Amino acid sequence: MPTTYLKRQKEIKRLEKQRQKAERRTQRKLASRQQKELPAESPSPAGSEASTTSGTALSESAPQD
Repeated sequence: MPTTYLKRQKEIKRLEKQRQKAERRTQRKLASRQQKELPAESPSPAGSEASTTSGTALSESAPQD
């Protein structure tokens, strides 16, 4: 009986290791996708934020005139 228990424990460890490996793989895929998307998107939001900020400053100064 002890060998059956040990085999079961070994199988459980193997499955856990497999799950962890799959999780790491998906995290790497997500990270690489984010890196690919980030450079393409970062100029756009920064540009829109800058124009929004200047637009807000213009709209705030316009009513005061």
